[in-house]
Amino acid sequence: MNEVLVERRGDVVWLTFNRPEARNAMTFAMYERMAEVAGEVDADRGVRALVLTGAGGAFVSGTDISQFSGFAEEHDALEYEARMDAWMSALERVRVPTIAALRGPVVGGGAAIAAACDLRIAAPSARFGVPVARTLGNCFSMANLVRLSSLIGVARVKEIVFTARLVDADEALRIGLYHEVAKDEDALIPRVDELARMIASHAPLTLQATKEALRRIRDRMLPEESADLILLCYMSRDFREGVQAFMEKRKPVWRGQ
Repeated sequence: MNEVLVERRGDVVWLTFNRPEARNAMTFAMYERMAEVAGEVDADRGVRALVLTGAGGAFVSGTDISQFSGFAEEHDALEYEARMDAWMSALERVRVPTIAALRGPVVGGGAAIAAACDLRIAAPSARFGVPVARTLGNCFSMANLVRLSSLIGVARVKEIVFTARLVDADEALRIGLYHEVAKDEDALIPRVDELARMIASHAPLTLQATKEALRRIRDRMLPEESADLILLCYMSRDFREGVQAFMEKRKPVWRGQ
């Protein structure tokens, strides 16, 4: 089965994460394909907008946890976060507006993908969160934290990460995570299609210049060094415990080591 579907609808490209049996949990190959599609869209001057969505009742429930089971050395963690930042940057740097059509879990890697898009339109079922403090004991990269904090502020990001809770659609709309919530589940895709076509009809260079200018401004927030914080989490006994507990479907026992 093709786990990333790509469809051209006029001057709008639709990318669908297609692993519904796993609530679209992302494999590394799926992230890589997403970045490839971003590059293809960027190179095609006939494309005016890019929509990302998920098959079934989910957007993306995170990264496939089984891929973390082999992490043993520092380079495993640093390479993973470097690849994640490259994949998200490829999506964020697409010259055309990107719209995330969200339903169900928008969690972990799914939250990062949604934050890297320009607009987020949600169904009532969409739940947004970064529950790593409860599940794996790893951390979001600085680039992903900057993306989130530029949307909703540092204090709100702390609260969401510290509590490891999922934000429902109404609250996400209220605090600025989502731009719009569709009236019901069936209304999501038609509304996103309408919005994408409308945006695609506007002056493309105006949209490109605005998008790139705001990205450059936001990038000023990025620090130069983050490897120490990545290794603090990914090389810990707690992270190994988190992965093992997740695979065994039990609650992890955190030791702060």
